[in-house]
Amino acid sequence: MRKRVAVSIAAVIALLAIALRAQHQHASASPAEASTQQELGAATSAMSSHDHGHDHQMGPHMHMSTLRDANPVDIARAQKIVDTARASLERYKDVKAAEADGFKIFLPELKQKMYHFTNWKYAMEAGSTFDAEHPTSLLYEKTGEDSFKLIGAMYTAPARFSEDELDKRVPLSVAQWHQHVNLCKPPDNKRNEMFGKSSRFGLAGSISTQEECEAAGGKFIPRIFGWMVHLYPDEQSMDSIWSVERQKNTADMSSMPMSTPHQHQQ
Repeated sequence: MRKRVAVSIAAVIALLAIALRAQHQHASASPAEASTQQELGAATSAMSSHDHGHDHQMGPHMHMSTLRDANPVDIARAQKIVDTARASLERYKDVKAAEADGFKIFLPELKQKMYHFTNWKYAMEAGSTFDAEHPTSLLYEKTGEDSFKLIGAMYTAPARFSEDELDKRVPLSVAQWHQHVNLCKPPDNKRNEMFGKSSRFGLAGSISTQEECEAAGGKFIPRIFGWMVHLYPDEQSMDSIWSVERQKNTADMSSMPMSTPHQHQQ
């Protein structure tokens, strides 16, 4: 059975940023955006204290779509998506071509094992339609000072989508979409409590209900952003192409600033 594991910190941060940009067409941050950054910044620090050396089963901070029974029709439909993605992603093996087409690197100053290059236009488009040729983000590994290797693509969908709506985009018998939920943002004077294996706050914390969060003086956020799924075009099996497991062990976020994350579209 396919393991249900947590996504990487890098994916979490990138999607948080994509969400807010998908709601605002202007590049400059508005007062509302700045406020959201302050409110949700704790999510990054929470994940920075997490142990990424082993698989993590789905817990109270992770919501995944239900894996449906495999069938030939779904496999054929998923293969068509993969074939389309492979063809369209070929040109983006050259990172300069991706940049020329509007994909912008997220957090370039942070050392990561997987970098997200996001196209904000496609992020907004994903709010209403799915196009395998238009991923929200491209996933790269850094191979040199200014060189990158394309390893995958990330697609997104609104948080309001039902599983049946997700299934229409990518069959749920082949791939699992996921969301991050039940975040307890700590009060400013308790942010240090997010660090360590016994943390209470954040996406790795023990607090997962509004009652517990409010009792601890925190702010409860039921859902941080919407649905996401990754595709790795160079893999051969469907399990590997739509792998969730590859998204772990991707970054050391210990130096991440507190004002990075943003809220996702509804």
